[in-house]
Amino acid sequence: MEPRTSLSLLDRLRENPHSEEAWAEFLARYGKVLYRWCRRWGLQPSDAEDVTQDTLLAVARQIKDFRYDPDGSFRAWMKTIAYRFWIRVVERSSRQAATGGSAALEELASVAARDDLARFCEAQAREVLLEQAFDRVRQRVSPSTWDAFRLTALEDLPGSEVARQLGLSVGDVYNARWRVQKFVREAVRELDPDA
Repeated sequence: MEPRTSLSLLDRLRENPHSEEAWAEFLARYGKVLYRWCRRWGLQPSDAEDVTQDTLLAVARQIKDFRYDPDGSFRAWMKTIAYRFWIRVVERSSRQAATGGSAALEELASVAARDDLARFCEAQAREVLLEQAFDRVRQRVSPSTWDAFRLTALEDLPGSEVARQLGLSVGDVYNARWRVQKFVREAVRELDPDA
């Protein structure tokens, strides 16, 4: 699971972009996330390390101008930067393959690999959208209503077990789940009318 965006860390980096402590925390928080994205996109370890490093440097250069938008996503912004570096690696590999490179490099640059990446990026965008919708709804409902939804819908516990844990009736548990699901659908439509 990827770490949640730390708004206080982003603020510290914007206020003091030369803070070694803040950058060390940032690297610990997001360096491995970037590397995992690159490996999932099909990069070899050395290329994944290069793209991770290039992305971190680009983020460092641009962080002072980054403004967090509650309707947007820091990780989506960072992933877009990483994706641009990934494309450069793929294009460079394609040129090398054209002059006698390996079949693996040709496959990396193939349409199928790009389609896989597009599907992966779309899935990540849906995940970010759902996470934002969950955050909005969680602030809007009582903790017990949210817990009833989380435990039944996300953790797949039986309604009777959730009712026992929360001290509610089974009917109240399923009513809470239905209400939260309705609110989540509404929040998703507000955040992205095309979703």
